[in-house]
Amino acid sequence: MVVGSCMTDLISYTPRLPSPGETIHGHRFTVGFGGKGANQCVAATRLGATAAMVAMVGDDSFGHNYLQNFRDNGVDITHVGVTKDAATGVAPIAVDDSGENCIIIVAGANLKLSASDVERAEGVIKGSSVVVCQGEITPETTLTALKLARKHNVKTLMNAAPADANIPTDILKYSDIFCVNESEAEVLTERKVKTEEDAYEAASNLMSRGCGSVLITLGEEGAIYVSKDQCFRVPAEAVTPVDTTGAGDAFVGALAYYLAYHPGLSMEEMMRRSCHIASVSVQAPGTQSSYPTRDSLPETLF
Repeated sequence: MVVGSCMTDLISYTPRLPSPGETIHGHRFTVGFGGKGANQCVAATRLGATAAMVAMVGDDSFGHNYLQNFRDNGVDITHVGVTKDAATGVAPIAVDDSGENCIIIVAGANLKLSASDVERAEGVIKGSSVVVCQGEITPETTLTALKLARKHNVKTLMNAAPADANIPTDILKYSDIFCVNESEAEVLTERKVKTEEDAYEAASNLMSRGCGSVLITLGEEGAIYVSKDQCFRVPAEAVTPVDTTGAGDAFVGALAYYLAYHPGLSMEEMMRRSCHIASVSVQAPGTQSSYPTRDSLPETLF
């Protein structure tokens, strides 16, 4: 079960990212499906997961197209609402020729998803193996999902992105796995995360605030994991990126899949396989369009 956001990605491909006040020419434009919650949900279903989404879209063309996208990817949309009070969330994105990106999020209908919407999905949460949350909906709604999961002994995976320095402490306390990237870790801990040692220090800081465990993704350097009894780094494969948009979501969606379907694997092995899937995603353009399907991946991953 994923409780989170849906965004329509408006992607401009440019030679380089513009400086403040600068206008540059792009060479390609696409419209795609994004939003951290929906990305993670679709990434998991592409690997073979049965997944449900709790979300809110606007009563507009972007929203209705998104509902069809969920159907096309086999996502249960029983608890995806449609509101007339706000437009579907959008994310204008610029991607340069090296694959780096910058993103602006306009949350729109995502902020209309309420705690009561999540409560109505309690039966589905109870029957889930993993509940995944992120930071693109209201903290109250996210916390409701995490608490309901804990009530029913369902594992929680919280991807605190985009980072909010004022994140409620209870969100950390109800997160079995608290996942951020290095820049998000910097915002949350108010300390630089430039080295592996920095990442471990940031993870320890977050652990002290109540997380069950902390996972920090480090881009091309892989990811680190810290819990009460484990501390390690998993390296990433060296690839030439085409578009890094949504790579972190590919990782989280893959990790959710492994937590649900291969719980006997070690966390280190789950992260290694998730890093591989994320590395595949950055070698293709777009967000969800770059996520690999199970039949396109080595059978050894499953």
